[in-house]
Amino acid sequence: MPDVTAPVDPRTGWALPAPGRMTPTVQLEPQVTRVLAPNPSSMTLDGTNTYVVGEPGTGQAVLVDPGPDDAAHLTAVEAALAARGAECVAVLVTHNHGDHAEAALPWGARFGARVAAASPAVAGPDGRVLEPGERLALAGTTIDVVATPGHTRDHLAFRLESGAVLVGDHVLGRGTSVVTHPEGDVLAYLESLRRVHDLGPSALYCGHGPELTEDAGAVLEFYLAHRAYREQQLLEALAHGPATVDELVATVYAAYPRDVWPAAAQSTRATLDKLRAEGRIEGRVDGAEPVRLA
Repeated sequence: MPDVTAPVDPRTGWALPAPGRMTPTVQLEPQVTRVLAPNPSSMTLDGTNTYVVGEPGTGQAVLVDPGPDDAAHLTAVEAALAARGAECVAVLVTHNHGDHAEAALPWGARFGARVAAASPAVAGPDGRVLEPGERLALAGTTIDVVATPGHTRDHLAFRLESGAVLVGDHVLGRGTSVVTHPEGDVLAYLESLRRVHDLGPSALYCGHGPELTEDAGAVLEFYLAHRAYREQQLLEALAHGPATVDELVATVYAAYPRDVWPAAAQSTRATLDKLRAEGRIEGRVDGAEPVRLA
């Protein structure tokens, strides 16, 4: 691996639950309950986090990222609604990936609730297409729509009255988010990280992994530093000569299990695409040909 100093993840010193030990349903603050979907994997960590959001006593709530259309998960979400004495009045979706959006339309129909997302395909023919900067008045509270493209082009985050931000896959409770090629965009992702940082979030409620409540700003700064670190690793590897994406992944991710290499290859292509746009490398990033320093 190229000799570049890795940034220190501030979460390493936090008392976060170990993988597989997250509480399935938990109230995070008066307006927010998290319900963990039973779809754990190397990409979804403990599973997808579905959030039930609403002012207590209003009898209403919003679902954010319903997740997979899974019967057991639906039962758990309905139990969380019942515990709040609330009916679902809207379904919000951060982005189009199935582990977040699959249940949006069927559950919206079940609850008689409108689906809202940045993607018309996710919102459905009777849904609402959200625009960045909108303020939604729902379930006795206000939710700000924040553009966070990068992981996907249609990615949104939702800022709550408390200052917490529901960040979807923009930030994970553990590790770092994947920005794939060609769907993702590293330049947009970095800008989105700065945009969320500038909000001064009180907490980050992630699409996967535990909630981050201790120092949200430090996590966002780590994410920015981590992206710069990966770039420098690639540039140092290419300083030794042209290399294919697979060769770069084998070098940069040598200490990681091979089952994460396919995702690492996609993230590497996205980073190389940024470096090519900046005129720092040459060559195709979507094939098997070597790329080289410009």
